[in-house]
Amino acid sequence: MAESTEKQTVVERVSGLSDEVLESIDAGRRDAIEAVRKFVSTLEEETPALVDPSLRKAALDGALNLADELSRALMELLRSIMRSASEAVKPGGTKE
Repeated sequence: MAESTEKQTVVERVSGLSDEVLESIDAGRRDAIEAVRKFVSTLEEETPALVDPSLRKAALDGALNLADELSRALMELLRSIMRSASEAVKPGGTKE
């Protein structure tokens, strides 16, 4: 009986961890969007209107690509962590 309670506790903890991870992902996504917005605002304020628009666009595209790549890397890291956690709580703790 104690083993069943212990397993349930582990599953509950992993479930809670999943919720925390999802909340962290969402917070990270919002932070990345806000960082890009601040960058765009700063770029528009600090570069005179006479600056070649293609240079401004290239800088913006680079910032957006960076934010996108960082978000993807974070998502893949978190997916990997969740897969590992899921495997760890399987009966016997072995991968199938």
